[in-house]
Amino acid sequence: MLSHEQIWNAIDRLAERHGFSASGLARRAGLDATSFNRSKRVGADGRKRWPSTESVSKVLAATGSSLDEFLRLIEAREVPARTMVPLIGLTQAGAGRLFTDEGMPTGGAGWEEIEFPDLGEERAFALEIQGDSMLPLFRDGDVLIVSPTASVRKGDRVVVRLHGGEVLAKELKRRTARTVELASLNPEHEDRLLNLGEVAWMARVMWVRQ
Repeated sequence: MLSHEQIWNAIDRLAERHGFSASGLARRAGLDATSFNRSKRVGADGRKRWPSTESVSKVLAATGSSLDEFLRLIEAREVPARTMVPLIGLTQAGAGRLFTDEGMPTGGAGWEEIEFPDLGEERAFALEIQGDSMLPLFRDGDVLIVSPTASVRKGDRVVVRLHGGEVLAKELKRRTARTVELASLNPEHEDRLLNLGEVAWMARVMWVRQ
């Protein structure tokens, strides 16, 4: 049975992983800024207050997280191990020579690195958003943690690099044996239907730091 403390700790961990305070996460999700304050987790009469399922749904949508990821945060009992991941700009991702066939950076002189919780078996790197192609969800300067080795499902936010060098940051709408259909996160940008042969690699957005 899930405890009151486990649920609130998971929300705190989710906020921390995305670079927010608890109140900052609430604002990002369109909730009252005090919704997740510690003072509101227990009423004046001593009764425990639980976050609503609607609130949890909104913070998952605001951070691009899945329910499975949130459940793993609930189950976490220790501070997760941390690792260093390479940080590159979105425009750099268009240079094919910087990546292996599976979509991992090959390394480069002067590349920056940032610290991030270890994702276990999944390999990941950080991608700094440049431009407005992912507005309103992600903004210029936000840093995405992406993994080309993680499984990708319908509705996941993804970064896709084409063999021609174009890099797209969108939502996976549909994938067949021959095509990949991507939905734009910005209504001013068109959705894309790609032949699978055009795709060099696709990386799932695991977390975002804003």
